[in-house]
Amino acid sequence: MPNSQMTPGIAPGRLPGQLYQENFSDLHPPYQPHEAAVAADRCYFCHDAPCVTACPTEIDIPLFIRQIQTGTPEEAAKTILTQNILGGMCARVCPTETLCEQACVREVAEGKPVEIGRLQRFATDTLMDAGQHPFARAPETGRRVAVVGAGPAGLACAHRLALHGHKVDLLDARPKAGGLNEFGIAAYKTVNHFAEREVAWLLQIGGITLHAGRALGQGASLDALREDYDAVFLGIGLSGVNALRVEGEDHNGVANAVEFIAGLRQAEDLSALPVGRNVVVIGGGMTAIDAAVQSKLLGAQTVTIAYRRGRDRMSASGFEQDLAASKGVRIVTNARPVRVIGNGAAREVEFEYTEETAEGLRGTGETFHIAADQVLKAIGQTLDAAPANLTLEGGKIAITGAGRTSLPGVWAGGDCAAGGDDLTVTAVAEGRDAAEDIHAALTGGDRP
Repeated sequence: MPNSQMTPGIAPGRLPGQLYQENFSDLHPPYQPHEAAVAADRCYFCHDAPCVTACPTEIDIPLFIRQIQTGTPEEAAKTILTQNILGGMCARVCPTETLCEQACVREVAEGKPVEIGRLQRFATDTLMDAGQHPFARAPETGRRVAVVGAGPAGLACAHRLALHGHKVDLLDARPKAGGLNEFGIAAYKTVNHFAEREVAWLLQIGGITLHAGRALGQGASLDALREDYDAVFLGIGLSGVNALRVEGEDHNGVANAVEFIAGLRQAEDLSALPVGRNVVVIGGGMTAIDAAVQSKLLGAQTVTIAYRRGRDRMSASGFEQDLAASKGVRIVTNARPVRVIGNGAAREVEFEYTEETAEGLRGTGETFHIAADQVLKAIGQTLDAAPANLTLEGGKIAITGAGRTSLPGVWAGGDCAAGGDDLTVTAVAEGRDAAEDIHAALTGGDRP
């Protein structure tokens, strides 16, 4: 964690040892078979199921729940994975409360939806625990595709291309595959190294060679990839982090929330991970919630999320906001940082109250201070070092159709591509759809 180790208030081992395992246990314990059967019985199996429409990957939800109900969870898993090869992870991290479960007829009528996410996890876990990979590759096509970025979009794209018989070289800048699934999601949502196990299971399809530690622009230029491969897919995510642009941002104790979460996810011993006594997280999205809750679970005495707009404008779901509150995290809204105060190390943050006006957000002039020896920035990420010859839109790679970029033979998807909503499930859908478009282009005479 940059700028944290030298700050006196940031220290490891704030809790008794046994509490770490308890605090970071599974957020939603998995269903047992009987529980899954009871939960499946609540589904109305709607013909025009609104839950399917609400799912970015368009999983046939009534069908897979019916398959669980009839005692064939492995078939349910195949129904799920045909549309979403990362269905196991999405069952754990998707904001189902604002997607499929919000659209559930039971939710509309009774305020208690069918627990689609937990049922999806039950099915996919049953299949994966049996060591099964339900798909087989088509005959080799002789085509080679480079997929850059082994996050959700890249993994989905690589798997679908391999399924069609193409050879895939999967490149990723990090030492391990998985992207945000491995490095950027709260540890209590994906326990027991699930992200790593899911990648290993996905690669059982064959035809995919993983090249870890290879970043675009560092031994893998886009021009060279276009020359060497029949097609290129970019799922490079957003590696840059927005700056606060306030006085004192360079103080020790000020760090990026994404780096904090990544360090926690890769830590072998959580009791050795330093955390502040008083932590302030600046931002209003899922990263802010994950950083704040995990700070509290590591033993921080006070944790505050500060967001510049009203609570209804936070991109974190209501469920996630309530989760943070239940763990003792305070959420302060309509507050923007003015400066980080301290003598070389953060001591407190000065905020200004804000209000929404017809002309936009403005400060009221009234300020207040919050004690903070650790400040985590979660105010959005940016596309860092995009290839210069790609057209950008809103700071991301511009695409048309199923991920086609401005360069012939190059597709993009996931967080790095314009137009998405920065969800794991959306990235999977974009990677899958781009793979289908690449396959059509390479085999149907429509090669760009």
